[in-house]
Amino acid sequence: MLHLLAVGRLRAGPEADLFTRYATRLRPPLTVTEIPEGFGTPAEIKRREADALLAALPAHAFAIPLDLGAPAPTSEALATLLEGWLSAGKKPVFIIGGAEGLSPAIMARANYVLSLGPLTWPHKLVRIMLAEQLYRARAIASGHPYHRAGRLG
Repeated sequence: MLHLLAVGRLRAGPEADLFTRYATRLRPPLTVTEIPEGFGTPAEIKRREADALLAALPAHAFAIPLDLGAPAPTSEALATLLEGWLSAGKKPVFIIGGAEGLSPAIMARANYVLSLGPLTWPHKLVRIMLAEQLYRARAIASGHPYHRAGRLG
């Protein structure tokens, strides 16, 4: 099973619809746990959100926080990574932090840190992009024609 832990709530609307389109196509399916946004100073927010994320993270999860400073694999490389994790029996849990970012406690718990690129995106769009890239990775691994590598323009 693939799992997503995310700070904040994705409300009904076009973003939620697009996220659902990709998340429900995935095999194994992508399940989501939403963590309430923290409050207080930026440091308090990060700490509170980290506490909630770590409490929601299963003990044997393969934790994969998203961080724009991490390496950004190609879609093909992500497919290889994901297939390796799944075939090894790992339980990938992707983690998207809140507006203040992820705390060092989350990064210390990481088994792998993933970036979708160096640009900063709204968190609701990151969810969509992650779900689409996971769907693309599974399509690549299965030989499905969804991914059209090298076809620019």
